[in-house]
Amino acid sequence: MNSSYDEREVLALLQDESTQRKAFGMIVEQYGEQLYWQIRRMVLSHEDANDLLQNTFIKAWTSIDYFRGEAKLSTWLYRIALNECLTFLEKQRAMAQVSLDDPEAAIVQKLEGDAFFSGDRVQLLLQKALLTLPEKQRMVFNLKYYQDMKYEEMSQIFGTSVGALKASYHHAVKKIEKFLADEL
Repeated sequence: MNSSYDEREVLALLQDESTQRKAFGMIVEQYGEQLYWQIRRMVLSHEDANDLLQNTFIKAWTSIDYFRGEAKLSTWLYRIALNECLTFLEKQRAMAQVSLDDPEAAIVQKLEGDAFFSGDRVQLLLQKALLTLPEKQRMVFNLKYYQDMKYEEMSQIFGTSVGALKASYHHAVKKIEKFLADEL
């Protein structure tokens, strides 16, 4: 993250066509890495995460004129990224169901063969545990656990109450703990 990043300044630059590209470059630099890791935790593969990150920024760029600043830029970008992940995962599941009874097995197999995955056995088990969660629960867990995002900000991304998100996170933690206890 860039410590000199000023969202108000960037939003002002976005309003002017002559500085819009520069402002968008600042947005990509500011949020690219954290969005990449959020996407990667959902789809697991480096190549897929890179593709989805590019799709996220392309969608953001093509619809930047519709961004009105009611939410923070990061919230808007996370919403786009999470929608991209959901669409991608639905397509993967549909393709996997044609060839496999267990679509998660294909994702785990892909993760185990990913040259960019450098995790140990415990990290691999955590990823397998996360795959057992419903997608929304997995997204909530990832945002809270890895990004330490506040429930209020997640509420804006998901359009869900803070209480429902806290419950979702709690259920995710319990399921992960059970999975790990059974595997370790």
